[in-house]
Amino acid sequence: MGGSSPCASCKLLRRRCAKDCIFAPYFPSDDPHKFAIVHKVFGASNVSKMLQELPIHQRADAVSSLVYEANARVRDPVYGCVGAISYLQNQVSQLQMQLAVAQAEILCIQMQQVEEPSTAALPNHHHQIDHHQDEKSLLLSNNNFNNLQQYLSFASASNVIPDPLKRESLWT
Repeated sequence: MGGSSPCASCKLLRRRCAKDCIFAPYFPSDDPHKFAIVHKVFGASNVSKMLQELPIHQRADAVSSLVYEANARVRDPVYGCVGAISYLQNQVSQLQMQLAVAQAEILCIQMQQVEEPSTAALPNHHHQIDHHQDEKSLLLSNNNFNNLQQYLSFASASNVIPDPLKRESLWT
């Protein structure tokens, strides 16, 4: 930077910050932790080479990605970002399963309501009720309906086990 205060990288590496320091625009002196973690994971020399190979307009995004990946690697040295992505995909899958179970429970309740028509049904609606009964018998026989109820009681939302690995945010 060449001004009064060296950038975080030059400060950490204990060197003079030149006017054309490649790190200065992306690692300001007021956020030394940002460069320290990137340096710890990737090394200053590798980061410098990566930034020099990129066009200037892409460097800020690259630094942001390096900081994110470095934080992920510090928290999960084996999987890094992939571990965080996998964890989030697992959560999405669990929520989709819970949604499917809830939708199946709604369908089950609706089917029970259709199966038990009101005793005060008018005679001219009898044909319509028989038509619904025929459709329902094609879709669900009694055995399949009972299996659905057993499945729903087994896979209810209260039986879904939450992921025991609670993760902190990688953005902090």
